[in-house]
Amino acid sequence: MNPTPLTAITTRIDRPDPRRWIALGVISLATLMVVLDASIMNIALPQAQNALGITDANRHWALTAYALTFGGLLLLGGRIADTFGRKRVMIIGLIGFALASALGGAVWSGEVLFTSRALQGVFAAFLAPAGLALLAVTFTDGRERAKAFGVYASVQGTGGAIGLLLGGFLTEYFDWRWCLYVNVPIAAFTAIAALPAIQESRVHAKNRRFDALGAVLATAGSVGLVAGFTLAADSNGGWTAPSTMILLIGSVTLLALFLWWQTKSAAPMLPLRIMGDRTRGIAFLIAFLIGAGMFGMFFFLTYYLQLNLGYTPFQAGLSILPFSVSLIIVAQIASRLLPRTGPRPLIISGMVLSTAGLLLLTTIDGSLGWGGGTLVPEVLMGVGLGLVFVPMNTAALNGIAAEDTGIASAILNTAQQLGGALGVALLNTIYTTAIHGSKMDPTDLIGGYQAAFIVASGLFVAALVGAIALPRNRAL
Repeated sequence: MNPTPLTAITTRIDRPDPRRWIALGVISLATLMVVLDASIMNIALPQAQNALGITDANRHWALTAYALTFGGLLLLGGRIADTFGRKRVMIIGLIGFALASALGGAVWSGEVLFTSRALQGVFAAFLAPAGLALLAVTFTDGRERAKAFGVYASVQGTGGAIGLLLGGFLTEYFDWRWCLYVNVPIAAFTAIAALPAIQESRVHAKNRRFDALGAVLATAGSVGLVAGFTLAADSNGGWTAPSTMILLIGSVTLLALFLWWQTKSAAPMLPLRIMGDRTRGIAFLIAFLIGAGMFGMFFFLTYYLQLNLGYTPFQAGLSILPFSVSLIIVAQIASRLLPRTGPRPLIISGMVLSTAGLLLLTTIDGSLGWGGGTLVPEVLMGVGLGLVFVPMNTAALNGIAAEDTGIASAILNTAQQLGGALGVALLNTIYTTAIHGSKMDPTDLIGGYQAAFIVASGLFVAALVGAIALPRNRAL
């Protein structure tokens, strides 16, 4: 997952804060909670679906509700934190995240679970940019700041893997509800520790306008698309059903209105000048497509490992770990190669490998188990995306004006989050359509997985085409 956005920093701490390393620990813990919550429910979802009687068509909302609100409000959350105080907004975000998590753990229906996940995303959208901005102003020395951001990046990189393992452990040895309850003590401890450890910081600016309308249009349009995909998966609906068509057309209209409003707003969420650069625009598109394919891959791989191979939740988490380990290791190698090669060759190579991995997943049938079925595809995708993420981030941010760095970083993260939400919803519709009429025996689900992985591979192929279209010899 890409780092959360660094918002514009205008307030600096003149002298090194004596509590800065404690502040780093507090901010890193808050960041870890936000990152792992994007993956921890993956492992727990089969059990949660069964316990709450959630249908296959609707189950994706446990993941997409979080990603939609998190990604849709991330830009607005950063601007609010800058204006009203990053420490204050971070603490409010922590408290809200804890309350939403407590609600999620105590849910009695799928609808309440989806609501709690959406609320988690809302508070994460305020918490994450506030924490990163505080990190930037707390460390004023260049070398210390580099170390601090190194720790932050490590937490970001390992958060997904920790979420898979923790989700599996809690689900297997306690209960799936603890995948939500676990946030309550973490958030409470972090909020209390932040009070003495972190100094307040804010932007002192006369213009305190917020693009609330833009946030509403973007989020409503994205939610509408996901809802449209969900209706398309309903046996009583389908792609051509009037309700589905109305939702899809209405959602596209809202997103078009959002883009129009960005040209008129005094404080746009998405300054369109940032999208004008060809390299940057393609990098945002690649992030969106990768998010769609990768989130969908995790979603169905979890079900395949548990329902078809009979793995326990913890075993399933361990089984997906090679992907994360490969990605983390190769990302370090890519960062060293990047100054010599530029982004384009690395992104193309990475997309070829990750697409090959996804295509291999389309052949799974349960007969070869994990070692002969999913291990090699996981490693291929981990290696491939490890080659992609660092140069993709560089392509998105290189050469941009200093005042636009924060917003460009936020757009990159938003693209991946919203891509993941829409991708999971779309692929779940493909899966549900493919297995319609089956006897719902685990072996009948294989065709649905394969169909979903084929479409996910198509998304990765589109990202590969985008990588090929990147300018050659882009200076770093």
